[in-house]
Amino acid sequence: MSAIAQAPRVARPRRGSSARLKAKPQLLGGGVVWIVLFAALLAGVVAVNVAVLRLNVELDRTGQERSQLKADVAALRSELSSTAATSRIERVATEELGLALADPETTTYVTLGPR
Repeated sequence: MSAIAQAPRVARPRRGSSARLKAKPQLLGGGVVWIVLFAALLAGVVAVNVAVLRLNVELDRTGQERSQLKADVAALRSELSSTAATSRIERVATEELGLALADPETTTYVTLGPR
């Protein structure tokens, strides 16, 4: 055969142990390190989720307490309004304290001088 028809020969590595070691990709630090790293990251994510859950429970409890306090304030305002009503004050003054309404004709006004 002629030199033109033949393909050039490429040197191939032997199938020995040194060829296998060079062809095998090495993980940075080994597989155990990666497993530990991912486990630590997963534990961190779980810890953050637990913290968020606790905050949500506390926020819900605070919201319920706020609603209860708003209801208490509304009840106290209603009680204050009924306590301060004019008709109630007149009734307490006449029945319990024995006071009477002043007669407008006997009322005297005093005018004070300039300050």
